[in-house]
Amino acid sequence: MINATDYVASLIERARKAQQIAEGFSQERVDHLTKAIVWNIVKPDNADKISKLAVEETQYGNYDSKYAKLMTKLKGALRDMEGKKSMGVIERNEEKGLIKIAKPVGVIGAVIPVTNPEATPVLKAIMSIKTRNAIVMSPHPKSKATNTYIVNIIRDVLKKYDAPEDLVIGIEEPTLDISQELMKQSDLVLATGGGGLVKAAYTSGTPAYGVGVGNAVVIVDETADIKDAADKIKRSKTFDFATSCSAENSLVIQEDIYDDLVKALIDEGGYLLSAEEKALMQSKMWVNGALAREIIAQPAKKIAEYVGLNIPEDRTFFMVEETNVGKEYPFSGEKLSVTVTLYKYKEFADAIDRVNEITEYQGKGHSCGIHSTNDEHILKYALKTKTSRLMVRQPQCLSNSGAWTNGMPMTLSLGCGTWGGNISSDNITWEKLLNITWVSYPTPPNQPTDEELFGDVMYE
Repeated sequence: MINATDYVASLIERARKAQQIAEGFSQERVDHLTKAIVWNIVKPDNADKISKLAVEETQYGNYDSKYAKLMTKLKGALRDMEGKKSMGVIERNEEKGLIKIAKPVGVIGAVIPVTNPEATPVLKAIMSIKTRNAIVMSPHPKSKATNTYIVNIIRDVLKKYDAPEDLVIGIEEPTLDISQELMKQSDLVLATGGGGLVKAAYTSGTPAYGVGVGNAVVIVDETADIKDAADKIKRSKTFDFATSCSAENSLVIQEDIYDDLVKALIDEGGYLLSAEEKALMQSKMWVNGALAREIIAQPAKKIAEYVGLNIPEDRTFFMVEETNVGKEYPFSGEKLSVTVTLYKYKEFADAIDRVNEITEYQGKGHSCGIHSTNDEHILKYALKTKTSRLMVRQPQCLSNSGAWTNGMPMTLSLGCGTWGGNISSDNITWEKLLNITWVSYPTPPNQPTDEELFGDVMYE
């Protein structure tokens, strides 16, 4: 039986030797390597094989969505890196006499989620190469073949350009012990996955960037373009059969437009469950409080067969009406399936309260959205909710991690701030994989007088 401690130590040693070589690379060289890696992944033949393998191996999601993720997230991340300095002097402030110098952190330990095994390893690899780090990746056992296939392509690219192949290492036979040991022995952890994994990363003793639980809630107010909103909700809810924790899990809908939106969602392929069907779905969707794997990231037809529902062939997602939130009402939580929960509200303040109630139960700090043209509503929503990103009139899971149609940084790791138990509320990108040295020169004295500092407070 393999000794996890010794095995991981051998991988870390190999990665560290490679990283020490990469530390001497120029900006031009790392930028060229990242471009070459992405190009060799998004080549049609390779992207096709990766997308097919990911679906066949994991039995989660669908080919078209995985192919689209490769094309969008990888090209988008590369675009975001273009022309950005990741080494040496990255900032000068003459007034304050400060210079900032970027340096690598060393060996990154990355845990790859089974729900996104196609784009996540590539994205983490180019983030690491951009910053002159090495990376060791531990996939979920159900996606190990996909990860190995991707890592081998990347290693071939590194070899082609005379860079150390061990800058990117994939664990081919992952186990829980190996993943935990990787988190302990690396210099920085990138943990993308469920709550248990992220907690393990944070308790490993190694600095870590983790992500919180997703349970995105989207408000639809009376000013929304109902047809447009329904189209975007459908596209996001059904993308990769809802593998993304960013997909709409609940809609909070203004009561005057509720029926119109439900009709529009039905026109988009939604199926509204009756009270009896809802009870049947609930009994099958959760087993001992945990989501049944038979419903996770599956097409609507397959879920219906598992649950015992008779639905039309053209239905692509489910809608469930709800009035309460909490453990006793599991449809208020994250479902990782093509199922969206519907709530009504009367006043906009009630909608915000409902969003906060839902995310307090699950998804605190992650994401929310709104379909509205009322800027006062949008700003009030952003001010009053404890979420790290708010998408306005956009398909939630296709936008909050970056899109060609917004300015969000492209990534597949979304920090949830202290609300969600994370150190960062940012979209986690390559910039998080750097150590920064501050160089400070003396400046002319700049201490203010008490009068300048305290003003009228001194005389109150």
